[in-house]
Amino acid sequence: MKIQVRGDQLIVTEALKEYAEKKIGKLQRYFESPLNNDVSVTLSVNRGLHIVEVTIPLPGVMLRAEEKSADMYASIDLVVEKLERQIRKHKTKVNRRMRRAGVRDLFKENPEPEVVVQAAEDNEEELELVKRKRFNLKPMDVEEAILQMNLLGHNFFVFANSETDDVNVVYVRDDGKYGLIEPAR
Repeated sequence: MKIQVRGDQLIVTEALKEYAEKKIGKLQRYFESPLNNDVSVTLSVNRGLHIVEVTIPLPGVMLRAEEKSADMYASIDLVVEKLERQIRKHKTKVNRRMRRAGVRDLFKENPEPEVVVQAAEDNEEELELVKRKRFNLKPMDVEEAILQMNLLGHNFFVFANSETDDVNVVYVRDDGKYGLIEPAR
């Protein structure tokens, strides 16, 4: 697992880099074979909150987690816990999908236990769809979609992009700016 730690408008100290690499490196125990992918770790500070974003690209799945707290080391610990929960939650589903595709399991069935006492989170709640909405997508440009989203008071808005004829999503980022999600070509 190659871990790339970088600071977003923040100088990453050697101690902070080593701590992040050590903690995130422990996730390797969940995988059948060593990961050859670059794990991206971005550290930043925004409005007094220490933010850690981790992205782990895997075959057929992308693990991503972000955590914020008043301390960078605590944020790293929280993001590792969140990634462990994601791995445990998706392990069976991803392994089943990998077997169907003729590839061996991605995640270990029984990883070596860590010495740390773990909270009883194995009772993950079932995913339950409680509402379904259907609506017609009106063709519009990105600026109009942002205006519509703000008029509705939502934090995201799905629309048909009049410039590309694709379905896009605009959303409000944590920093108050806007983001656009569009399909890859």
